[in-house]
Amino acid sequence: MTDASNPGSLLRVLLVDDEALVRDGLQLILERVGGFTVVGHAADGAQAVQVAATARPDVALVDVRMPRVDGIAATRELVALDPAPQVVVLTTFGLDEYVFAALEAGAVGFLLKDTPPLDLAAALRTVAAGGSVLSPSVTRAVVERFATRLPSAAGDDGDRARLDRLTEREREVLVLVAHGSANAEIAKRLYLSEATVKTHVSRLLIKLGLANRVQAAILAYRTGLLD
Repeated sequence: MTDASNPGSLLRVLLVDDEALVRDGLQLILERVGGFTVVGHAADGAQAVQVAATARPDVALVDVRMPRVDGIAATRELVALDPAPQVVVLTTFGLDEYVFAALEAGAVGFLLKDTPPLDLAAALRTVAAGGSVLSPSVTRAVVERFATRLPSAAGDDGDRARLDRLTEREREVLVLVAHGSANAEIAKRLYLSEATVKTHVSRLLIKLGLANRVQAAILAYRTGLLD
């Protein structure tokens, strides 16, 4: 698989969609943006797992609704491979129940199919480097749904104690992250550079003991920061 830390290496992508026109369009987009190589196409989940086992992609872009084996089942099998690709769900249904199920199955995020090409490319680089991505327009809905499923009570003493570790600025950044804002948007809102925002995000994740922005957003929701 590709070394995501090497800026000169091409990210290996598997495209999974039952419509050939969609797959071809995505490949064209990635080729035009540059920095990617499409190592395989699959028309359903079963084929996706077969191709991934031999092509060893860094990232799999997986449609949710497909015949035979859908995107949810495919995600479970893809993330069980060794090595496993990072799975990003592509859907036209921002609030579709299938999206939540796919995230629970192990997908690192989801994007709407109308995501701009440069944003799509940036998202693939993010997940290949170990991050997670959610379309900003539906982040709040995802956070709320997952927060209600977590075992401990919202806003408990442990959660609040974790927030006490943050500076005031880090709290501001956390709230904007929880609303689905990208680093560029946060920088504009808080009159900071993108590099400074990235540093704040990294520090708050470390202080909170969290792995990614989605977990941070869930914690913000649970503790009432989004009320």
